[in-house]
Amino acid sequence: MKFKNRLLGAVAGAALLGGGQAALAMDNLTVAYFLEWPMPFQYAKATGMYDEALGVEVNWVSFDAGTAMSAAMASGDVQISVSQGVPPFVVAASAGQDLQIVDVAVSYSENDNCVVAEALEIDKDSAKELEGKKVGVPIGTAAHYGFLKQMNHFGVDITTMEIVDMAPADGAAAFAQGNLDMVCGWGGALRRMKEHGNVLLTGAEKEELGILVFDVTSVPAGFAAENGEMLTKFLAVTAEANAMWNAGENTDEMLEVIAKDAGMDLDATKETIETFIFPSVEEQLTGKWLGGGAQEFMLGVAKVFQDAGSIPASLDSYEAAVDSSYLAEASDM
Repeated sequence: MKFKNRLLGAVAGAALLGGGQAALAMDNLTVAYFLEWPMPFQYAKATGMYDEALGVEVNWVSFDAGTAMSAAMASGDVQISVSQGVPPFVVAASAGQDLQIVDVAVSYSENDNCVVAEALEIDKDSAKELEGKKVGVPIGTAAHYGFLKQMNHFGVDITTMEIVDMAPADGAAAFAQGNLDMVCGWGGALRRMKEHGNVLLTGAEKEELGILVFDVTSVPAGFAAENGEMLTKFLAVTAEANAMWNAGENTDEMLEVIAKDAGMDLDATKETIETFIFPSVEEQLTGKWLGGGAQEFMLGVAKVFQDAGSIPASLDSYEAAVDSSYLAEASDM
């Protein structure tokens, strides 16, 4: 498969960069996020809640894949990544990049999937017909993990497929032009993909197979150690925005601001965010999430990637890759 060497090279480079990241004297903060991925934190972002709480200027930089977030954190260009997918986090951590998960950003099993071209008329009962087909997948992401798990479930031999590493937006465009038989992605790109094809499994069906889909807030461990108070305040603002959204009393006001910040129209934003779940701090600290569930899930993701040849080896454990202490402190602020 053509994607393997590129992914391994990127992983190795990120690990080397991550090893040399120095502690920063923080008078500003750079945070990575996704466009067309509407979340409550964007209300806080747009209204200046982070700047006010942290007392520094917060710079926001958009990315199109979680693997790029890892590379940016490794180089020191980004200190916090909001809503990084678990699979790209696992790829980086498995390569030795010293990253830590500090909260669960969002759960979204309905908003990350693979779509088959409608002309093929392939569904879950005929998925074996995907062998030999061309598929666009953002390698090392949640969509990649879901693709591997689905193909394994259906008994599709992926070594017969032509797998092209493509960001979701690029994949959606190529799919619309008829250049791909199958494409995987999330958010606005996934909505555009569905205009030209069908999914094999629903979000609920994927969860039954153990395909959880959630994103995290991740940071370089060195940044967290040197700037724990700043990180705690950042997580407290995020939690406040999530609580505002979950309360349901501020939906209209927040939705308009979030849509503008996400670069989406109001209807698309509403349609997307309604498929999202934003766990409370209390929920995140339970065994389902940061109290053990996330660590166990990461080990499973790593094993799938290792078996597929996408990473050289899995870590024995991902316990050290999660630090919920900052989130716990944020709950007391």
